[in-house]
Amino acid sequence: MTKVLVVEDEAGLREALIEAVQSLGHQGLGAPGLGDARRLLENEPIDCMLVDIRLRDGDGLDLLREIRAGRHRDVPVIVATAYGDSERTIQAMRDGAFEYLTKPFDFKLLLSTVDRAVKQRALAQAAPPPAPSPPRGDLVGSSAAMLGIWKLIGRAAASEAPVLITGETGTGKELVARAVHRYSPRSGGPFVPVNLAALPPTLLESELFGHERGAFTGAQGRRAGRLETAGAGTLFLDEIGDLDPALQTKLLRVLSGGGYERVGGDERLDSRARIVSATHKPVHPDDKGCVLREDLYYRLAVIEIEVPPLRERKSDIPLLVAHALGGTSARAVSEAAMARLLAYRWPGNVRELVHVVQRAAALAGGEIIDVPNLPDSVGAARGAIADDESLNLREAAARLEKQLIVRALERTGGNRSEAARLLGIGRTQLYAKMEEHKIGEG
Repeated sequence: MTKVLVVEDEAGLREALIEAVQSLGHQGLGAPGLGDARRLLENEPIDCMLVDIRLRDGDGLDLLREIRAGRHRDVPVIVATAYGDSERTIQAMRDGAFEYLTKPFDFKLLLSTVDRAVKQRALAQAAPPPAPSPPRGDLVGSSAAMLGIWKLIGRAAASEAPVLITGETGTGKELVARAVHRYSPRSGGPFVPVNLAALPPTLLESELFGHERGAFTGAQGRRAGRLETAGAGTLFLDEIGDLDPALQTKLLRVLSGGGYERVGGDERLDSRARIVSATHKPVHPDDKGCVLREDLYYRLAVIEIEVPPLRERKSDIPLLVAHALGGTSARAVSEAAMARLLAYRWPGNVRELVHVVQRAAALAGGEIIDVPNLPDSVGAARGAIADDESLNLREAAARLEKQLIVRALERTGGNRSEAARLLGIGRTQLYAKMEEHKIGEG
């Protein structure tokens, strides 16, 4: 039977709280002060504590801090007080309280909080030790989609050709770019990122190409641009789809070997940097609403890497969650919470997942993240998780997938870019699926 320790110096209230705890099926123990609470902790296996802050023999927050620093650190502590103030609330939550309640008690809320704390501790005790996660910043995943990405990164790293990385916002395009640089012969040089959407064209030109003294108001001296500072390393042009048309022309000249000049200068400079770019916008010449010059696209996309959205590689979610937990106070996610994470569609992709997990870890008040710790949108996500081991299910899904691809190609007159858009996938994925289902052969 689980044991809940009530630390309260008012005898009548202490007995009432013990009776309330016992109504949930737990064993209730009482302590009138800090000294008795410490003795019980040493001699009894306590599963949860309800601690008043203002006690006759000291401050309940001191006991909370002792628990969090000692061998009972995994025991959830619910802090209670008749004096609700912002400073004490913040101190209690900062020091690791599971929850902070004020008197007079809402007994329904109190009991649900105790029940939740006891269940969370049981989950923590049942959870396996955390698996070692890869170094932070590395690409994470074991799905077929990620294996394909790693292969492309390896091929791109061995080449000197420009690389274009496409994919939705939050999929990890910069991580891919950094991996291409890290595994390339240029890894000894700098990796210089530029967010092209963050600056207006007038400032961006100077940022990329540099400027001479007096080139514009405020230009008090010569300044090297990012192309120059990248040296023989890698220049990463993020959000290439936002590049101003005039600057697209100048960048095309650089890629064509024509060099460039600093703003306000006439000295011809040659770039030695490798160009890696990324975008979430349509840039292929066949794409509707294409935002890049066709000749620039073909210069940038000698090698193209399309990063899949998280909803298309959900089998990677447990690994990504374990990675996101690194450096947080939590060490695992409950089975119910993981089911919700797997059921959610993740419009913000990996970036959103990492944010949700780290936020939940900060607010969980324990070592295990459970459904109540998730944002409402994620916690409400429901739906059956596909059983990858079910052969019949796979066959049915494959038949449906093939039918949808054929229908999309018929509707678009064979235009693969338009068909990919209708299907909600990328061109590279469409080509792979067409090959898998033998569509278009013969």
